[in-house]
Amino acid sequence: MKKLLTSESVTEGHPDKVCDQISDAILDALLEQDPDARVACESTATTGMVFVMGEISTNTYVDIQSIVRNTIEEIGYTSSDYGFDAATCAVITAINEQSTDIAMGVDKALEVRENEEDVDIYDLQGAGDQGMVFGYATNETPEYMPMPLVISHKLAKRLTDVRKEGLLDYLRPDGKSQVTIEYIDGKPTRVDTVLVSTQHDSEATLEQIRKDIIEHVIKPIVGDNLIDENTKYLVNPTGRFVIGGPVGDSGLTGRKIIVDTYGGFSRHGGGAYSGKDPSKVDRSASYMSRFIAKNIVAAGLADKVEIGVAYAIGVAKPVSIYVDSFGTGKLDDDKLTQIVEKEFDLRPKALIEYLDLRKPIYKQTAAYGHFGRDDLDLPWERLTKVNDLKKYLV
Repeated sequence: MKKLLTSESVTEGHPDKVCDQISDAILDALLEQDPDARVACESTATTGMVFVMGEISTNTYVDIQSIVRNTIEEIGYTSSDYGFDAATCAVITAINEQSTDIAMGVDKALEVRENEEDVDIYDLQGAGDQGMVFGYATNETPEYMPMPLVISHKLAKRLTDVRKEGLLDYLRPDGKSQVTIEYIDGKPTRVDTVLVSTQHDSEATLEQIRKDIIEHVIKPIVGDNLIDENTKYLVNPTGRFVIGGPVGDSGLTGRKIIVDTYGGFSRHGGGAYSGKDPSKVDRSASYMSRFIAKNIVAAGLADKVEIGVAYAIGVAKPVSIYVDSFGTGKLDDDKLTQIVEKEFDLRPKALIEYLDLRKPIYKQTAAYGHFGRDDLDLPWERLTKVNDLKKYLV
């Protein structure tokens, strides 16, 4: 059976990603000084303005305005010609403390409140919200991620690199990539379409942009493997992309959740990641679910797998856990679910400690994906449980 499957990515200069990076930069600054800070920080950006809002409870202080400007400058919005400039944009803040009604359920889980005489240390912290999270892994790439998404992320990163290195000095920060792969019987067999859209100076011609992007961005990433005479390259198919960034489209934290996760190959619970401290299980438990899925596939228990976990606010133990191996499991899904329940503690306090998540490690994840990052040493990408899981194949 043949299918064409597609995933996209965006550069760090995309307006939504600008906001993700601002939110995570603020989170990192707070966690660096106060590892127990409670942070739910969102940002929005438009022409000449950034608005930072949310709930923060902490015993420290950070200069949000400086963090915002530094982040925008690092991305590359440093000229008034772009309509959005780190030095001159307005930075407005509206920050409150975390709701005490939410905090009481996180500080003391339902399990402890109902039985304070026999307390398990990992029952002390309840989930920061209700909701579902999902983790996914596949053995179709070395990153244990879907091939269209892996290539899309690398194209977006390469687009930024050639801009920042000055190789293509007419490029501006905003950009997108998209890759379509032809699958036959579930296996990637060829690259069907590669799409790159990049913001640029007004003087650059479409002919020059297309030639340069194919030569300096697409070919170094895609290579010749899986390319044939029918592969299509689309570069700036509208013909012009001068107006971009927050001027061309307002940005908002958490609006690229499929780019952040699995490119549409797995379910998504709906919760965004950026700007949230690890007490929010829609972030931390998503990371743990990815860790579980990746280790299961790397151990050979399945060729691809999805882990689904659901929480109730203020309750430590998940209300449900399931495993779906899409028919590729060496053991049936019920057995895989039992293994997950035995080998992994999915209570918030336990998984936060296991992955060591109260550290300022988040801004680096806010562009080019949270998963499959072979350029970063992220704790949820480590294969430290493979040997423990292989024993179930005996």
